[in-house]
Amino acid sequence: MNNTIKLAVASALLAAASSASAAGGIVAGDWTLDIGGNVNAFASTTNAKVTQGTAPVGGLAGVRDTLGEKTANGINTGLLPSWIGFSGKTRQNDLDVDFTISLQPNVSDNAAAGDANTPLNRQAFVSFGDKSWGSIKLGKDLGIFAADAILNDMTLLGVGGASGNSGTATTLGGIGSGYIYAAWKGQVAYTSPNFNGFSFTAGITNPNQGFGTLNQDRFGLEGKASYAFTGDVSGKVWASAASYDVTASSTSQYKANAFDVGATVSAAGFGLTGYYYNGKGAGTTVFGANGATSAGAKRDSDGGYVQATYTLPGVGTKLGAAYGVSKLDLAAGETNNTLVSKNERITVGAYHPITKHLNLVAEYNNVKSEAQVKTNKTESNAISAGAILFF
Repeated sequence: MNNTIKLAVASALLAAASSASAAGGIVAGDWTLDIGGNVNAFASTTNAKVTQGTAPVGGLAGVRDTLGEKTANGINTGLLPSWIGFSGKTRQNDLDVDFTISLQPNVSDNAAAGDANTPLNRQAFVSFGDKSWGSIKLGKDLGIFAADAILNDMTLLGVGGASGNSGTATTLGGIGSGYIYAAWKGQVAYTSPNFNGFSFTAGITNPNQGFGTLNQDRFGLEGKASYAFTGDVSGKVWASAASYDVTASSTSQYKANAFDVGATVSAAGFGLTGYYYNGKGAGTTVFGANGATSAGAKRDSDGGYVQATYTLPGVGTKLGAAYGVSKLDLAAGETNNTLVSKNERITVGAYHPITKHLNLVAEYNNVKSEAQVKTNKTESNAISAGAILFF
C-alpha cells in the first residue's frame, strides 16, 4: 500500500480517524472530535473445485451445499467491515486523553427484507498518557498478539479467504491461512514512548476470550515489541506473544500460548512481508479454536505467510501475490481423522486508487483444506471485485 492508503487502513481498523477532516476535527469545548471510517462492498463467486471424503472440521475452503451445488455467490463487505468511528482528544493536566467508539454495519444479509443483521461493535476504549512516558488504554480494541499480521495483510483492502457465502458480516482475508485472528478484546494495555523507532506494548485481556464462560484463574497476557525505520528502504520488524490460563471444564485445564515474528520492507515501489507464528493450545483461525482436546491435551499449531507487492509508477495500481498456511497437529496419542491439519491460501490481487479515497479491488483466491487423514480435503477458487472508500 502507498502511505496514504496504509494510514487510511490503519485509521479505519483502529479508528485513529486522523484523516477524517481536512480541518483537523471539530472543536467542542476542550475537545477535538473526529469521524472516520470506510464503506466497502464486493461481489464474489466461489467454486468448490474438489471435495474428497468428509470436509475437514475447521477447514476454510468452500464446500458444496446439501444439494450438491458447487458455486456460492455473495455481495458482502471484505476482510475490513464497513466502519464508522467516533473519536475525541484533549490535553488536560499534562495528559493526552482520547476516546474511540465505533460501529461496523453490514452491507448485505440473507433475510427476506434484508435487515436482519445488526452492526458489529468492535471498539469502545479510552486512553491517556504523554509522549514522555507512554500511554495506557482501557476498553475494547484490536488484540495485541498477531495485530501486525493482519495490519500488513494486503487483503485488508479486499477479500481474501471465505468470500463466497452471502449475507456474512466480513470475510477472512488471511485469517486461518497464515495467521491467527487478533480479535477484539477488552484490555488494559501500556504502550511505551517511541524510542527512535522502537516501542513495546504489554497488557492484560479478557480471560474468557474464546474459552467459554467459566471463571478463569488469571487474565490473558499479551505483548509485542516492534522497530520501525524510514528512508529509501522503510519497514518494520516485530514480535508478539499471548498466554491464556484455560479452565474449560473440571477435566480440561491447560495453558494456551503463542508467539510470532514478522517483518515488512518497502523500496522503490516494491513491498515484501514475511510472517511466522507458533502456538501450543492456541489452535487455528481464532485463538483457542480446536486448541486442545476435551480433556485438555494441547495441540500444536504453526504457520505464516509471505507477500510481495509492486506499485505501478505513475498509475498507483498495486499488484500483489501472497501465500499463507496454518497448520494444526493432533495432541499426543489423539486420533481425530476429520480435524483439519492445514489451511493454505494463494491470493493474487490488484488494488487501484481512482481517487485519493476510493479504490477499486479485484482478487483471486485459492484455498485448500486438508484433514489429518489426507484423503479428506476440500479446495475452492474465488474471484472478487468491488470497491472500498475511506473517509
